Amino acid sequence: MGDQVSKLKQLSSSDMEEQRFFQNQNQDYVDQAGSGSGSEERANEPLDEEGKVSASFQKKVQSKIKDLLQQMEEGLKTADPHDFSTYTGWTGIALLYLQLHRCSQESSHLQRALDYVKRTLRILNGRKVSFLCGDAGPLAVGAVVHHKLRNTEESQDCLNRLVLLQSSVLSDSDLSDELLYGRAGFLFALLYVNREMGENTVEESTITQVVSAILDSGKSLSQDQKKTERCPLLYEWHRKQYLGAAHGLTGIFYMLLQPGARVPADVLSEFVRPSIDYVRHKKFRSGNFPSSLTNESDRLVQWCHGAPGVIHTLLMAHQVFQEEKYLKEASDCSEVIWQRGFLRKGYGLCHGTAGNGFIFLSLYRRTKERKHLYRACKFAEWCLDYGTHGCRIPDRPYSLFEGMAGTVYFLSELENPEASCFPAFEL
Repeated sequence: MGDQVSKLKQLSSSDMEEQRFFQNQNQDYVDQAGSGSGSEERANEPLDEEGKVSASFQKKVQSKIKDLLQQMEEGLKTADPHDFSTYTGWTGIALLYLQLHRCSQESSHLQRALDYVKRTLRILNGRKVSFLCGDAGPLAVGAVVHHKLRNTEESQDCLNRLVLLQSSVLSDSDLSDELLYGRAGFLFALLYVNREMGENTVEESTITQVVSAILDSGKSLSQDQKKTERCPLLYEWHRKQYLGAAHGLTGIFYMLLQPGARVPADVLSEFVRPSIDYVRHKKFRSGNFPSSLTNESDRLVQWCHGAPGVIHTLLMAHQVFQEEKYLKEASDCSEVIWQRGFLRKGYGLCHGTAGNGFIFLSLYRRTKERKHLYRACKFAEWCLDYGTHGCRIPDRPYSLFEGMAGTVYFLSELENPEASCFPAFEL
């Protein structure tokens, strides 16, 4: 491991800036329609002849998950004891073990999730309110873990504390609307609880008030910027109008499109749909998107900035509005991820290869096209060689959104790709 770190340090910053991704050396999916050639079937490995993930590849994936989990647990012994966040802290690890329990039904995984939840609930600080970076994440995950363990009193306590955060979400005029730190991130926490614990666990009125605050904020900025005709909902973070999933428009729109958000159909049509179309028209020729409205550089292809986050929103727009243009554009834009999605930044979810691989799982879930599952498997195959490519080592190397836990989460979704779900984002 020490030799590997020293080799990484020898890579100059200019080299890393010049090339943000590895060239994709994989052969693309071969359409076998009407062929039946054995050689073509082998060309599409690791899919079997029925278009499913082959048993031999599943075995490799499961073996790697066990290996990475051991490394992760050892590495977490020196992690920041005060980081309770979903993004880089203990709640993210709890969320991973919840996922592993969902896949395996092993009670030990649920117990590990509880261990990490207990740790987080002791160190909340009340400074932030979102699922990814604030108190809402630990409280929502805590409510769900205790619910699954039938600890009714503890689950209700977490739920009560989560709903109490709503007052600051509504009253704080300085609070942003984006996913990572803002109102959309709090909205996700409420929707996540309802998905996991049952509809109306969080009352509709609570959700509606948060949605209304997000809509009012977007309308207000759009009017200030004189963009009501082109983009009736406009948002900014630190005085910059980002487009991506983490800090930008598409992450907010994605939450507003969720059925559980209960946004009225006329509001979706009059405000959300034209705003999504406004983002669509910012696309580069490559199929990628700028990180912000003022940035004309075609650089970043990652969940937080660029095409990957936008594609998730296009897929939701297709589901809600039933217009084929959204699905077509999502598929078209995925080509830039296939070409430039194996990232030098690492293997994580936020700005790494695993996060980009999730795009193809989402496309497969929507279309059932084998090409997308094949491509997802190729991203997983890359992750099976974790640590051998000379990628940058993240600041929190074992965390859910920057590091190893996120890679394990992605790999675990290959067991049942039809039910895959990008953590802390998709619902």
